[in-house]
Amino acid sequence: MLAPKFDASPFRTPDEMLGFAMETIGGADTALDVCCGTGVATQALRRICREKVVGVDFSPGMLAQARRKLENAEGTAKVEFVEADVMKMSFREEFDVVTCFGGLGHIPPGEEMAFVKLVYRALKRGGRFVFYSAYPPHVLSFRSIVLRSFNLTMRVRNALLKPPFIMYYFNFLLPEIAQKLKEEGFAVEIRNGPHGRHRIVVATKC
Repeated sequence: MLAPKFDASPFRTPDEMLGFAMETIGGADTALDVCCGTGVATQALRRICREKVVGVDFSPGMLAQARRKLENAEGTAKVEFVEADVMKMSFREEFDVVTCFGGLGHIPPGEEMAFVKLVYRALKRGGRFVFYSAYPPHVLSFRSIVLRSFNLTMRVRNALLKPPFIMYYFNFLLPEIAQKLKEEGFAVEIRNGPHGRHRIVVATKC
């Protein structure tokens, strides 16, 4: 239902952040865009990839928008979209880069490490997992109260209604996620992002 108007919503990753991420990546032969949604990041990746870009999402509505967006997109890399649950990805050492922008809140709470393992498996040796994160806001800050209230509302909603809609804040936050990545075998670099509180995480498969 949201797909046709998602790109006009505040949930879309801003172009400035996408542009900064692409500059950070620099270039690659192959890339995987996890939770690709309407294909905004997939489109950006095609401009810097030489061979292939794959977008994965479980929403047919989002993927329909992504396919339309990529029909005449800049770049020469082959683009493929896969309708699937990202927690069931079966890629093995296929990609130089894996990205996830705006989708980490859709990873079920408690399954962060399982997701990290899937990303690790999908990357070639020396490949990079690139995403945005942040440090937790102060527990008594307005932002923290609002986001925790949202999480509580979502938990109540999912307890009462089926199927559940997984969207939680405070997933994949620093420094905890950096430690999980290191435990899996990544070398982790954290850089300042284009906005004050955002950090771009570059995790390289060792």
